[in-house]
Amino acid sequence: MDQRLNSLDSQTASHIVIPMKVSPEKEVKVSEHHVWVSIEDERVYLGLTNFIQGALGTVISMELPEIGDKIEQDEVFAELESESTVHELLSPVSGKVLAVNPDLDDHPSIINEDPYNDGWLIEVRLMDDSKLDSLMDMDEYYHFVFKDKF
Repeated sequence: MDQRLNSLDSQTASHIVIPMKVSPEKEVKVSEHHVWVSIEDERVYLGLTNFIQGALGTVISMELPEIGDKIEQDEVFAELESESTVHELLSPVSGKVLAVNPDLDDHPSIINEDPYNDGWLIEVRLMDDSKLDSLMDMDEYYHFVFKDKF
């Protein structure tokens, strides 16, 4: 999915196209389990935050749901194996899986390289978008992660 940059003047930006799942134009929420949600109407993309991918280390494999599977909020939807650990991911939303990132099969470390764009995990059709209200915006997430650091 391509998004044109809107922050530059139209002459400068008219030829710049950047592929993005997370951008300033989209609403992004984050769970306390470090999974981001990029919201596009009744569809959302899920991925890992930069903070958690850094803490887990290089991702070497992923087990993701299949297209058509239903996932439930606060239940395990995926398993990530890094060089140092195996980590279960809890879903921040409930819905039906519409797409799984095909690049993760051959290149799971893309999650480390580009967690907010090419490293997205799955696309989901939401069952109930009111559940998004319980998630943090990026500013709240920053304070959640670093509250004890300062």
